[in-house]
Formats: sequence, structure tokens, C-alpha cells
Amino acid sequence: MKKYSAENSPRAWLYLLPAIIFIGVFTIYPLFRTFYMAMQSNSILDPEFVGLSNFPAVINDPQFRLAIKNTFIYAVTVVPLSIIISVVIALILYEKIKGSKFFETIFFIPYLTSVIAIGIVFRYLLHGQYGFLNYFLGIFNIGPFDFLNNRNYNMPALILFGVWNSLAFNIIVILSGLRGIDKNYYRVAETFGATKTEQFFRITLPELSQIITFLFLTSFIQAFKVYNEVFALFNGKAGVGNRLVTAVFYIYNKFYVEYRYGHAMAAAVILFLMLLVLTFAQRKIIERLTK
Repeated sequence: MKKYSAENSPRAWLYLLPAIIFIGVFTIYPLFRTFYMAMQSNSILDPEFVGLSNFPAVINDPQFRLAIKNTFIYAVTVVPLSIIISVVIALILYEKIKGSKFFETIFFIPYLTSVIAIGIVFRYLLHGQYGFLNYFLGIFNIGPFDFLNNRNYNMPALILFGVWNSLAFNIIVILSGLRGIDKNYYRVAETFGATKTEQFFRITLPELSQIITFLFLTSFIQAFKVYNEVFALFNGKAGVGNRLVTAVFYIYNKFYVEYRYGHAMAAAVILFLMLLVLTFAQRKIIERLTK
């Protein structure tokens, strides 16, 4: 009898056809289209092939360099902070504190809420005159800080928003990982007198290494595509004087505001290649650290 192989079954491909068509139309085609438009002029009605000339123009643009710098600062700050805080909160909820199920629901609600709606709330929280954060800091005679209208505080405001917005998904994923750890490991460790700290670094952290790696990779990619958070927090602008422009914000402005389609697609290709290299390097580093 022949061994069954799904890839050689016409019926299997028939079942996969709708998904293949969907992925091809909405993922693969736009990707190739982006690479193609990146080598054309900025005219969308009568484009001309210009080769790779769009790429030096984008790379030498000071606004693009600022966008990459802001995006990198945001990513390397938000991702580690959000994962560390998420691990701490998940561990607290995992210890079966009173009302833990209620708090799990509360922490997951932001994941279901629109980023624009959350951004509106954060604009009130961070307001320089009547914001709750400044009121809280005023209790300790700190501030006030005009987070939204002072360019020096725009990035901290965005980082604060980004960290808070990332917690919901991270906490749920880490909690699922904690519940998948065999409790016998902890019983044996307690038998040999291991402290809670030793149990965390010898059992919990190694068992969560795959999940943390997954969160680092996906969160890093998501952070490099930050746009909605900036748009929502600063009411459609990239901070004061456009100083908080990010990579995706730059692409959007080039395409929909300045109508420089070739430059916009060249910037998109550069961002794609950067993400590809950074993700690969990050994965290798994390794999070495978790061995």
C-alpha cells in the first residue's frame, strides 16, 4: 500500500485553495508589487523604471534617518520593558491571588479595545494641565510635564503608551505557558530546599524560554511597524514638529501626503529588509542565551 502524503493529494490542495488564493492576493502579490513600485518613478499614472535610484534618495533623506532612529529607540525600549512587566504580572496572577480571574479579564480588555480609543484616553491621562499622571506626580512634588506638546517628552509618552498597550497579549500568552509547566518540577525543587528565586531561574524561566522567544520576535516586528499608537496619541501628527516620525509614518506620509510613491515603496522595502535581518539576528542571540 502507498503511504498517504497530503501534498500529493488533489483533494488536500482543493481544500487549501481558498486560503492559498487569499494569501496570494493579499500578502504575496502586495509584497512583489511593493518591490516593483520601489524601482519606478513617483508618478502612479505614468510610472517610469528608474532602477535603484529611489533607494539612495530615501537613505539620504534626514527625515527617514530620524524615522529609523525613533523606531529603533521605541522597539528596543518597549519590547523588553513590556515582556519583563508582563512576566511579573503573570507570575502574580498565577499564584492564585484573590480575584485573579477578575484581574485576568481586566488585563485582557485592552487587547480587545481600539488603539485609537485608548490613544484618546491616554491624551487625557498625559495632558500637561489636567492629566492624571501629572496629578499623581504632583503628590511627590514632581512635574508637571507637558508630554504631548513638548518634544522632549514625546518619546517617553509614546513608550509609556506602547508598553501599556503590549501588556494584555503578553500576559495571556505567558500565563498559558506557566500553566503548561509540570508542577512536579516545583515539588521536587521544594523537597531539595530550593527557594522561590531559585525555582524561577532554574525551572520557570527555562520552561518559558520558547514563549519568551516568540514574544520577543513578534513584539519586535510589531514595534518596528508602530503607527497607530503615534497617530492616536498625537492626534494624527508625528509629535511636535514631526520629530516623532516613525518608519511606517514616514512611508504613509510619502505615499498619501507627498504622493512620492516610488520613495514610499523604497522605504517600505528597506524597512522589510531591516526587519528580516534584525529578526534573524535576534533569534540567533536569543537561542544562544537560552541554551
